[in-house]
Amino acid sequence: MSVSPISDYQALKALLASKSESFWQELAKRTAQSRQFYDFSFLSTLRRKAIARDFLPSSGNVRKSKLALLGGCTLFPLSELISHALYMQDNHCEIWSGDYDNYVWEMTDESSDLRSFRPDFVFLLPPASRYKYSGKLSDSKESVLDELTKNCASILELCRRAHEGTGAEVILCNFILPSYFDPGEIRTRVMASEWNSLKWLNMEIGLTAPPYVHICDLEFLAARKGGLEARDDKAWFESKQPFSADFAVDVAREVAHIIRSVRNPAKKVLIVDLDETLWGGIIGDDGLNGIELGDTSARGECFKEFQRVIKELSDRGVILSVCSKNDMHNAVAPFEKHPEMVLRKDDFASFQANWDPKPDNILQIASELNLGMDSFVLIDDNPAEIDIVSQFAPAVTGLWLGTDPSDYIRCLRDSRLFETRSITQEDANRASQYKQDENRKGLLLNAESMEAYLESLKMQAHINDFQSVDVPRVAQLINKSNQFNLTTKRRSEAEVASLVDSDYVCYSLRLQDRFGDLGLVSIIIAKKEKTDLIIDTWLMSCRVLKRQVEHLCMNELFSRARSLNCNTVKGFYIPSAKNQMVKDFFPTMGFTQVKTSDEFTEYETRTGEFKEFDTKISVLRGPNDKG
Repeated sequence: MSVSPISDYQALKALLASKSESFWQELAKRTAQSRQFYDFSFLSTLRRKAIARDFLPSSGNVRKSKLALLGGCTLFPLSELISHALYMQDNHCEIWSGDYDNYVWEMTDESSDLRSFRPDFVFLLPPASRYKYSGKLSDSKESVLDELTKNCASILELCRRAHEGTGAEVILCNFILPSYFDPGEIRTRVMASEWNSLKWLNMEIGLTAPPYVHICDLEFLAARKGGLEARDDKAWFESKQPFSADFAVDVAREVAHIIRSVRNPAKKVLIVDLDETLWGGIIGDDGLNGIELGDTSARGECFKEFQRVIKELSDRGVILSVCSKNDMHNAVAPFEKHPEMVLRKDDFASFQANWDPKPDNILQIASELNLGMDSFVLIDDNPAEIDIVSQFAPAVTGLWLGTDPSDYIRCLRDSRLFETRSITQEDANRASQYKQDENRKGLLLNAESMEAYLESLKMQAHINDFQSVDVPRVAQLINKSNQFNLTTKRRSEAEVASLVDSDYVCYSLRLQDRFGDLGLVSIIIAKKEKTDLIIDTWLMSCRVLKRQVEHLCMNELFSRARSLNCNTVKGFYIPSAKNQMVKDFFPTMGFTQVKTSDEFTEYETRTGEFKEFDTKISVLRGPNDKG
C-alpha cells in the first residue's frame, strides 16, 4: 500500500507546520504502510525537518543505539532509510557508514574507526561476486563445496572479528539469487551454477552462524518481491547501489525489525475467537452440521488450513486460548465432535466461552496463565471486538483478520508477532506444561495444607552451571521474564553464550514433579568483586511461584558465596513497570537495605549470618556443576 504523493503529503506538511502531536502518529502510520522508495524517503525528509525544528515525539519509551554499516557497495541512501525505519520504532539510532568495499579491513583491524565507534549492531552486506563459486560449470560437486565452505568460513570469521572487537551483534546479509534465464535448466543440475552455489552458501551461513549473527535474509526478501524487482543493474554500474530503490526500503524495514526483535521477545499467547474465525458460520445458530469447515468446500478448507497454521504455532511454543461470545456447550461441540477439526480442546490452555465482555475474559485468561497481557495477541473476524479490547485492555495486541478467510493465514503469518530466534524443547512442551498445571491446581484444592501440597508434588530440582545447550532457553527467559525479575537486565543469545565458562557465577534450575517436567524455570547470574558476591540477574518463571524454588536458589547462592570466600552477598532491585511483585523480595529473604534511590535499591546479607531454608525439593546436580 503506497501513500498518495499529493493530498496526504500536504496534510502531513500542515500537521508539521502547526507542530501538532498527531504529526508523529500519522508519520508512523504512513511509514508502516509505505513500500515505495519515493514515499519512504519523503517521509524521512519530513521527520528530519521536524527534528531540525526541535519538534520531537513525546514517546517516553525511546531506545538509543549505534549501528555501523559495512559492505562492498554504496551504503547511501540505504543508511537514511534504515535510520528512518528505526526512528519510527522509537529507536533513535546513531549510524556510522564504512568506506566503499573496505569492510574486510574495517572489521579486522584494531585501529579502524569501527572499533572506536563501538556500535551495538554491525550490518554487513558482502558482495556476491566475491563469494560465489569462481570455477567452471563442469567442476565437480566436491570442488564446489570445498570452495563454498571456505567462503562461508571467511564471512563468519569477519563477523567473529567484528563481534569480539566491538561487542556488537552482527546483522549479516545473505545473497540474492540470480533472476536471469541463462544458463537454463542446468542451473538446477550442477552444483557450480550461480543459482545452486549461492543457495547452498546461504543455507550454510544460516545453519552455522553463531548466536550473535542475525541473518538479513535477502534471498527470501527478493523471492517475496520478485528477483528482477530487487535489482537495478543500471544503478549498480553507475553508483554501486546494491538494490533497486524500492527493494532498499524492504531491506531497511527488515534491518529495523531485526534490531527491534533482538531484545523485544515474541508474543507468548494467541487468543482466538471461534465463529467465523476457526470455522465459518455461527455454531449456536447453524449447529454442528451447518458450520463451514473441511475439504468439501473452498471456504471450509480455508478455515481448516488456518487451524493447521495455529496448530503449528502451538507446536513452536505459543500458548493457545479461546475467547468467544458463546454458550460453553455450543463452543465446545466442534472440538469434541466435528471430524474436520484440526484443533482440539486440549490444545488450549484456557477456554473462555460466555457472554461477558472480551476484555474481562482476557483478564481471566491472564490470571489463569499468570502472564502479562502485553504478551497476548487476540485474533478476531470482528473489528468492533478488536476495538473494544484495545480500549479496555490496551496492552493486548489486536489482529483483525479481515472478511475473507483465504486471507487469514497471510494476515497471521505476516504479522511477525510470533517470530523467535530459536526453538527449544521447553517451547515444544509448553502446551502440555500448562495442562499439567491444571492437575497441580486440582491437587492444591484438595490438600490439607500448603506444606502437605508441596510434599505431595515430589519435586526434584536440577541445578547446573550455564551450558551451551541451554543458551537459547536462558536467553528466552532473560528477555521474556518481567514479573519475577529483580533487575530486568536483558542479554542476547551471544551475551549469554559468553557467560558459559566465564568468571561469573551462572546457574539455572530445572524443576520436575509428579505431574511432569516444568523445564528451565530460574536463572541466577552473579559476579564476585573482592569479598562480595553481587547478584546481577535473578529471575524466575511465575509458573513456579510459592513452590520454594526461590528459597532453593538462595540456598545455592550462599553455598557458592562461601566456596568463593565471599563475606557478603549483595542484591539490587531495579523497579520496572511490571516487576512490582518482587519489590520486597530481598527483605523477605533476610537481606538488609543499605542504599536506595529512584533508580534502584541495594540490599546485602553477611554470608555467615545466612540460615538455609528448608524446602520440599530434592536436588540433583549436573556433571559440570561448579558449586
